[in-house]
Amino acid sequence: MKKVVPVVVLTGVLAWAGVAPHGPAAADAPARGEGAPWLWVYAPCNFQVDREADRVIDLIRRAGKAGYTAVVVTDTKFGRMSDRPKNYYDNLRRTAKAAEEAGVEIIPVTTSFGYSNDILQNDPNLAEGIAVRDAPFVARGGKAVPADDANLLPAGDFEAFKGDAPAGWDYVDGPGKSSFADEEIKHGGRRALRFEDFKAGNEGGNARAIKKVAVKPWRQYHISLWLRTRDVEPAGDLKVAVLTADGRELNYAFLGAQATQDWTQHHVVFNSQGNDSITLSIGLWGGRRGAFWLDDIDLRPAGGVNLLRREGCPVRVTTEDGTVEYAEGKDYKRWEDPLMGRAPWPGGYDVYHAEPPIVLSEGTRIHDGDRLNVSYYHTQTIYDGAVACCLTDDDVFKYFEDTVRHLNEYFHPKKFFLSHDELRLANQCELCRDRKLTAGELLADNAHRCVKVLHAVAPDAEVIDWNDMFDPYHNAVDKYYLVNGTLAKSWEGLDKSVIVANWNAGKAAESLRFFAGRGHRQVIAGYYDTDNVKAEVGRWSDASRGVEGVRGFMYTTWRNDYKDLEKYAEEVRRH
Repeated sequence: MKKVVPVVVLTGVLAWAGVAPHGPAAADAPARGEGAPWLWVYAPCNFQVDREADRVIDLIRRAGKAGYTAVVVTDTKFGRMSDRPKNYYDNLRRTAKAAEEAGVEIIPVTTSFGYSNDILQNDPNLAEGIAVRDAPFVARGGKAVPADDANLLPAGDFEAFKGDAPAGWDYVDGPGKSSFADEEIKHGGRRALRFEDFKAGNEGGNARAIKKVAVKPWRQYHISLWLRTRDVEPAGDLKVAVLTADGRELNYAFLGAQATQDWTQHHVVFNSQGNDSITLSIGLWGGRRGAFWLDDIDLRPAGGVNLLRREGCPVRVTTEDGTVEYAEGKDYKRWEDPLMGRAPWPGGYDVYHAEPPIVLSEGTRIHDGDRLNVSYYHTQTIYDGAVACCLTDDDVFKYFEDTVRHLNEYFHPKKFFLSHDELRLANQCELCRDRKLTAGELLADNAHRCVKVLHAVAPDAEVIDWNDMFDPYHNAVDKYYLVNGTLAKSWEGLDKSVIVANWNAGKAAESLRFFAGRGHRQVIAGYYDTDNVKAEVGRWSDASRGVEGVRGFMYTTWRNDYKDLEKYAEEVRRH
């Protein structure tokens, strides 16, 4: 049985022992112990680097002096802990000892099911995949490659203009005001499209070229574009949006453009899913300053980029009419993408690389010039290379259990932190779809299974998870990124003993009350690298007023920025 911490009704946020809820902070250290409010700090670390372990140990000591009760430690290497060098395990032991001496609890973060690159170090094929169905390939010189390789965006060369408006595009922001034909600076041919003085052509500073393009459903496509920039701000909002008729996006990967760069080729890969047309918007959103140039944009069918090979992600090769299915190992060699999930290291995925051809075997029934239908599954990167793992595959849980066992061995934690956050690709592979569950039901089942595996290793440990994927006021909604089906009812996967780490600042009051109504204790994951600690704590304090079971706060930084650690603790005590 899990040890249950008494529920506390907080006025504001934290009712520290001996401190009036809205009075000044006590001069002495806050109360600790079983019923004391929680104050945690989130601490990412690479424990394979000694100086990184030293940094976290120093943070633990500092946090202990400031009254923090726990440090939440996370490391991408937790996803594969069985073959690390000796100093890695030594650093885990040193960290555990430092926490014990400081009177601070260690809470380790386990496998992430949204940012799954850590567990995918073990087997990149465990990524979730999207189907490609009956894509036309052709046999050429002992290989089969995509048959339809024509550029679907011929106007992307920006050779033809009417004044400053490029021909062949449906819409361009600000021709002659913020967008111009440029014959001096171009990548290829005679002209490029230049954007500058962004707000002159669009009040919001948008600087985009937009085109609707016919595509085939359930096909993989590759966009290549050349981009030159000069002092662009914000460079991070230079992107390619691939939109469906109902407004869903099919691409979320960052371009990675720099504020100033010479001509650089960028890539986008997307799956059309069930759509026969998409709208491309290429350029900058909310531009404030600078200039950039676009040229030589191609859109073509792709074949096998980040191809997955596992149960639930089959490969099927047939004749063009589908009457004959060719045999892998007999008519063609095992089809694999050698760079999938290994760019530049195991668990690393890039947007695009050389497309792996299907290599024909000796004695194949496939002849040169034969057209084929090829079906397969591929994964897709989100933002900066994030990839989600399959929610169903048994091997995922095997590696999850391995992580839990190692963390239990080195930290002996009272609490484990699950990580079902920002899961942006789910319920697409056959293994998941064949279960006939909604995405929410699938996620609920996964969460139940994770807790069961964890408690088989550490029966008395408490479990924490992020709120967002189980929160109807956050990400547990319809049409979420590349998730197939609704995420509603995912919250039914959380037993009320699970502690919710709530970071839904946008709808804090509604979210806190939702989980409180389901019987969960909660810790507020605040801070998030804010410049105004007082306002941040105050907003959450107001939102949590009168909500049962809100046990405390976590100083949550993604930048390893702990300059406000003491200030945050002091501000929390004031509330």
